[in-house]
Amino acid sequence: QVQLVESGGGLVQAGGSLRLSCAASGSIRSISAMGWHRQAPGKQRESVATITSGGSTNYADSVKGRFTISRDNAKNTVYLQMNSLKPEDTAVYLCNSGVWTITPYRYLEVWGQGTLVTVSS
Repeated sequence: QVQLVESGGGLVQAGGSLRLSCAASGSIRSISAMGWHRQAPGKQRESVATITSGGSTNYADSVKGRFTISRDNAKNTVYLQMNSLKPEDTAVYLCNSGVWTITPYRYLEVWGQGTLVTVSS
């Protein structure tokens, strides 16, 4: 019913930048909070950044000052601008959102498939 599709991952050198996008589609009435998470090999999934429907943001300490989350409500899309990338930022980045669907009227927590970000030293 609802899908999240990420894009923008890739290989970048340390100190470089990438911009991730995540577009929601389907039977969407409204979207509440949206967020980016990451999972590195052998590590637990961690929250990177979140943004509410009103635009309030929250960041993991490890990315504060380097990453910026934003959203375009008209496009049901969330972005993650990543600057000053470090090798330890290498991970699969996944977006998620809370979605109220049109039919049936219900709340879903939806996850994307993820996009790989690799930062070389």
